[in-house]
Amino acid sequence: MKKYVIILLLSIVNYQLSIAQIGSWRNYLSYAGPKEIQAAGNSLFVMASGALYQYNMNDQSIYTYDKVNGMSDVDITHIRWCQQAKRLVVVYSNSNIDLVETNGTITNISDLYTKSIIGDKTVKSIRIDGVYAYLVCGFGIVKVNVQRVEIADTYTPDHPDYPESLPAEDNSDYDKYIDIVKTLQSGGPNYNWFYESKFANGKLYTTGGQFLSGIYGMNHAGTVQIFDGTNWTLYPQDISKTTGFRYEDINCIDIDPTDGNHIAVAGRCGLYEFYNGQLKKYHYKGNSPLRPASSTSADREYEDSYTLVNGIKYDAKGNLYVLNSQAKEVNLLLLNKEGQWKSLSKPELKYDNVLSYRGMRRAVIDSRNMLWFVNTSWTVPAVFCYDITTDQVFVYTDFTNQDGVSYNTNVLVYDVTEDKEENIWVATNKGIFYIKKDDIGQSNVTFYQEKVPRNDGTNLADYLLTGISSRCIKIDGGGRKWVGTEGNGVFLISEDNMTQVHHFTTNNSPLISDNIYDISINGTTGEVFILTDKGLCSYISDATTPNEEMTKDNVWAYPNPVKPDYTGPITITGLSYDADVKILAANGALVADGRSNGGSFIWDGCDKQGRRVASGVYMVAVATNDGSKGTVCKIAIIR
Repeated sequence: MKKYVIILLLSIVNYQLSIAQIGSWRNYLSYAGPKEIQAAGNSLFVMASGALYQYNMNDQSIYTYDKVNGMSDVDITHIRWCQQAKRLVVVYSNSNIDLVETNGTITNISDLYTKSIIGDKTVKSIRIDGVYAYLVCGFGIVKVNVQRVEIADTYTPDHPDYPESLPAEDNSDYDKYIDIVKTLQSGGPNYNWFYESKFANGKLYTTGGQFLSGIYGMNHAGTVQIFDGTNWTLYPQDISKTTGFRYEDINCIDIDPTDGNHIAVAGRCGLYEFYNGQLKKYHYKGNSPLRPASSTSADREYEDSYTLVNGIKYDAKGNLYVLNSQAKEVNLLLLNKEGQWKSLSKPELKYDNVLSYRGMRRAVIDSRNMLWFVNTSWTVPAVFCYDITTDQVFVYTDFTNQDGVSYNTNVLVYDVTEDKEENIWVATNKGIFYIKKDDIGQSNVTFYQEKVPRNDGTNLADYLLTGISSRCIKIDGGGRKWVGTEGNGVFLISEDNMTQVHHFTTNNSPLISDNIYDISINGTTGEVFILTDKGLCSYISDATTPNEEMTKDNVWAYPNPVKPDYTGPITITGLSYDADVKILAANGALVADGRSNGGSFIWDGCDKQGRRVASGVYMVAVATNDGSKGTVCKIAIIR
């Protein structure tokens, strides 16, 4: 009988899709463009696009290295194989050092990175001599004992023992193996350039440039990279041959909701429509109402080079709203489904009665059919609300909170979004604010800051994330706020704003940079994509987009069965918002219960007393938050 039960448990069908464990990280780094190659026995170590991978010449397998699987940092600048110590010396742009063995073992030497030194610590080259690696830095030379994993000595030019005759820098492996390396498919995007993104149709759509007049520009070739969960697609970059205009710093993107093959992108030099990955139409001053950026000096070359479109947004019918920055005559335009242009320009969108605002971007349409966007500019920071129904625009430039505290000095506004309660949240370099839903549509609004009690007996409270420079804010399926910052990593704030659920930084997580440009969320899996100045990574969160209705076909659990060696969380997904979840033993006894987080519920595999449950089949009974419309699924646990 016992054997029969085990066979029955093992026969339960696994969920067939590959789903990462809640709380795990992924890196999506580029391994294109090899810069350095080092042979290590039957392996080749390749440094490309600041990342590292290992190619096994015997079985042709490729293993990629990143912070998730043990590397200490990102942005590699040099690698050298130390034959006597059988370790690869890896140096990063911040002077951190890793030693990598062919079996994947990684050991860190952080002394040079952490030590305060007068002079430039940047490592310019690595020279190998026996078990020693000599790192040639701006301030002098660092001698590393690769075998003993330690810094043996440091030398400045005035040191009496300063090495005058270092071993030659050996780059012969590059020439010897580059033809082999060029044939390898290491995976990943073509570039580590990520600036803005959208998640739609099961795909992540990204841009890789930025240009905001008077603030910053990247001068990146037009880069649109799309990830379908398995493969990356790079859109054509030789567009300038067709248009006659530079194709650079593409920074915003949106997907036609009526046709997922139809994509619009824009940036420094106008608006581009793609269909099935190919350029369909280019819109600029010569064939559309779009106007070039104007400067006070009336520089003709400037006007020929810049048609600033930093914000675009499709409505549900496939009409595209277009923000034309720093232009004469126009500011807000509509390109309808049929390809016809209409000007919606308003005098309120001119900051000096002559030109449109300089950095209009981050366009979103809320649940009231209002188009929101911001002006990221030191000149006049602003939040805009355009009522599509009434053709009325509101401009908010007074950043004063409910207590009369003003944030109008040196403020930059970066992002805007709507939460599940229909409030509008704004990310700025002074922190995050929100406009209450009852104030929306008014000429004047208050930029509220949530107060979080200190709970220290003083009855005092602090403003939520005050003073934290926030570059983006996104709402997940559980109504929580994901806030990407400038230099402070990523915060996850609970739906009621009272709890800091997570604060991820490069020091406490595999996050690859603390400078965040944008965040997008896959509502089905809970994967949170984090765009940084050093590339793309993601975190698998415990919140998914809730279903309107729960049925036996869309509510399921994973992993299932739960095998003896698994100790991670068990996820029940496909739930409605704030659903009631009860986990029952075969005899009907209540084992665990709670409420869904968005469309998911996480169970630790323990009963109410914190004890791991025994082998068996457990029933998951779910119902909507009002106690109706329930369904049941099963979880098999094998101990």
